Amino acid sequence: MPMGLSRVTSSQAPHCGEQQTSVNVTHMRAPEAAASPSRLAEARRWFDSWMRSLGIAFLLFLLIRTFFFEAFQIPSGSMEGTLLAGDFLFVNKVVYGATIPGTERRLPALSEPGRGEVIVFAFPQDRRMSYVKRVVAVGGDTVAMRRGRLVVNGQLVSEPYVRQRRVRRDVAEPDFVWQRAHFTGSDAERGSYRPTRSTWGPLLVPAGHYFVLGDNRDHSSDSRYWGFVNEGLLRGRPAFVYFSYDREAPSRLPWVTDIRWERLGEPVH
Repeated sequence: MPMGLSRVTSSQAPHCGEQQTSVNVTHMRAPEAAASPSRLAEARRWFDSWMRSLGIAFLLFLLIRTFFFEAFQIPSGSMEGTLLAGDFLFVNKVVYGATIPGTERRLPALSEPGRGEVIVFAFPQDRRMSYVKRVVAVGGDTVAMRRGRLVVNGQLVSEPYVRQRRVRRDVAEPDFVWQRAHFTGSDAERGSYRPTRSTWGPLLVPAGHYFVLGDNRDHSSDSRYWGFVNEGLLRGRPAFVYFSYDREAPSRLPWVTDIRWERLGEPVH
């Protein structure tokens, strides 16, 4: 009997030991199992929060860009003296009434462009392109140029912002033929009308249209060449220069090494 008891005891002891060990392992792992779902839930909440924030920020960006302000880059020197190639502008779209996307309708305008204002508009011959010029005449005005001097409604206009060199030979421009339909002279004068870059007009600006010129008159494709700007093409008024660099600089990274610091924040007049 003692030997039998000894065998029973020895056979049960390992079994009890294994069961105890199993219980201990279970107690040790229980907290990890409970903590894992909590960390996953926290990560999901963090991810959802950031995605919502990014989505709201993107929608605000689209809203501001569509109806309030849009960035615009000056690619050429047609407005040199006022705006330089390499200037980056913020354009106020609210002032002339922003276009509702997917339609030709516009929001109510706060004001209309006046003579002397700089505007951004869709190029009449290719609306995918944006141009920036200065309004010199509005609907109902007569506009002309005499040897480089601007004349509006019969009065000489002072233009201190204009860059223009004296051209000894001012020949007729074939692109100006369109002007004949808006020439206010007699039929005889219309027949012999030969407009040049520095001498043309007077022309009658139709209602709802604008006659625009570049400040750099000798290097500007403007209303003299392709006609009036319809009010439906207006995109906004330049507010200020937020960045500028010298595009003609010989360095490899001119937007880093050739920043025009003095122009940052410069308002556009």
